[in-house]
Amino acid sequence: MAQTILITGAGRGIGLALAHILTHREAHTVIGTLRNPKDAQQADALKALGAEIESLDVSDDASIAALGERLKGRPIDVLVNNAGVSSTQSRLADLTGEELRRVFQINAFAPMLVTRALMPSLRAGTRKVVMNISSQLGSIANNRGGSSYPYRASKSALNQLTRSQSAELAPDGFTCFIVHPGWVKTDMGGPGAPLSPEDSAAALADRLEKAEPEINGKFLNYDGKEIAW
Repeated sequence: MAQTILITGAGRGIGLALAHILTHREAHTVIGTLRNPKDAQQADALKALGAEIESLDVSDDASIAALGERLKGRPIDVLVNNAGVSSTQSRLADLTGEELRRVFQINAFAPMLVTRALMPSLRAGTRKVVMNISSQLGSIANNRGGSSYPYRASKSALNQLTRSQSAELAPDGFTCFIVHPGWVKTDMGGPGAPLSPEDSAAALADRLEKAEPEINGKFLNYDGKEIAW
């Protein structure tokens, strides 16, 4: 059944690949957000898929609120909080408050604020699914290497926030879950990553299609296996 799916950070990498797959599977309506809709390359790539484009800077609370206002009254079946950033600060001695705040704002806080802003649209949708893109580096149990302080911690925070979100919204029929997309050949993952954006996106699309209440609040690998918290 065709659905309306909003993907943040849809201009390149996993977000663009996922938009491509979803517009070709069941002819879903995809709304892709771009930080800069005037970026011709990213905008043209989404337009070529027949996707709609919305402006969204996830580092800006006002931009998030404005997105919700523009889409108020329009049903959205699925939200994919995909936009995220990495960080070069890998050692304790390198850390700055400014960088920690930047990475947490985009990776942890923004998915919650975007979901909040779009709640009227999500409540009007038929599926009520929210998929937050996290990382296996956010697993506390599996952290034996240290490093990547802002990135790891921001993804751990996103995981905890999503658990709270999933518990609160479950009685209203929502399914909210977390997915590690794999190590992917993107600007963030680098050329040495084993997965292409297309392979990762295909697996993520499968997770969306199979998103039922039993996975509410779970932390999944892109192949569907659970990851330790």
